[in-house]
Amino acid sequence: MAATVAASQPLAAAGGRGLHPMQAQGLIAAAGGQQQYQQQQQQQHQGDEDEGGFELASRKLTLNDFHRVRTLGTGTFARVVLVRPAHGTEADRSKVYALKILRKTEVIKLKQIDHVRHERRILADVSGHPFITNFRGSFSDHDFLYILLDYIPGGELFTYLRKYRRFDEDMARFYAAEIVLVLEYLHEHQGGIAYRDMKPENLLLDAEGHIKLVDFGFAKRLGNNENDHPVETYTLCGTPEYLAPEVIHNKGHTTAVDWWALGILIYEFLTGYPPFWHQNPIEIYKQIVEKPVVFPQDPPISDAAKDIIRQLCTVDRSRRLGNISGGAAKVKAHPFFSGVDWDAVLERRERGPIIPPIRYPGDAQCFDIYPEEDAIRDEYTDAMAERYDDYFKDF
Repeated sequence: MAATVAASQPLAAAGGRGLHPMQAQGLIAAAGGQQQYQQQQQQQHQGDEDEGGFELASRKLTLNDFHRVRTLGTGTFARVVLVRPAHGTEADRSKVYALKILRKTEVIKLKQIDHVRHERRILADVSGHPFITNFRGSFSDHDFLYILLDYIPGGELFTYLRKYRRFDEDMARFYAAEIVLVLEYLHEHQGGIAYRDMKPENLLLDAEGHIKLVDFGFAKRLGNNENDHPVETYTLCGTPEYLAPEVIHNKGHTTAVDWWALGILIYEFLTGYPPFWHQNPIEIYKQIVEKPVVFPQDPPISDAAKDIIRQLCTVDRSRRLGNISGGAAKVKAHPFFSGVDWDAVLERRERGPIIPPIRYPGDAQCFDIYPEEDAIRDEYTDAMAERYDDYFKDF
């Protein structure tokens, strides 16, 4: 349903020129058998810093350091694959990671150089937050850029929402609370990072049912100007159903767009569909700027839930909950979150309402099957390398 504007297309269409070098390795069997997940999860993370082991932080990574397992998703210029270390101790080689592979020619053609650079830098800065995917490293070769991330085995929250059709309010509140803490961190503790592509497809579930925010391709650190007001940006990016009115009007937008998107998400959690939708994105834009949020009679939605959605989906961003004085604290104090222990949420004291069926580290059954071959694409020539490789020097 949710096709992203510009670069962050939903992971559906294959991209790339011929076979990626890693594809020549073929698929390897998922390791671990049917042993208990928790036991293997401990083994997976054991020995990250073992002497003589596969130490991510102390080496310059290359493609030869990994064996490909399978594709987890594909996009216009990126492919995400499940990988294992190719060497190190037995414990090292039992670990799994998600490797995002970006084709340089497509990044350039689609004018996504700045987005890719922002993504790598921001992922490194925010790594370690309990509800954001962990950045493990990056590297490049002649044709590709690589971002290595923790593997989140539970798959997309979108998949579970479609399976359940809709979430009850307790479930919606659980996920919304974790998202609030992510936005508070990005906006108020990381120099005003606007995420700009909040949607169920970008929320994965870990083995304990907690969310992990992924795909920072549209994230941008905005900061404040000399008057201590948020700096505005003008790039049209995001997913139509979740775009804030100010993005559509192209009059400049700030981190306030993420709070609008949270309102849309809560609505979708509770009903199973977003409040503004049409097969034609232009019609979606018209609905967003012209129509108020309307709630169905069935399923019944509480007054508190309706109120927080209306306050988050306020067209005037100067009055939008989360963007008004008090910031995220005002969102956390809303009656919809009454009774939420925010310290307990941050510390992940409770398991999520949905526990993915993970049998062992590296189990990828929660992800769809994608073609392992790329379509033929343009060659990244030496002339292009001379012109553009300086932009990718941080990888």
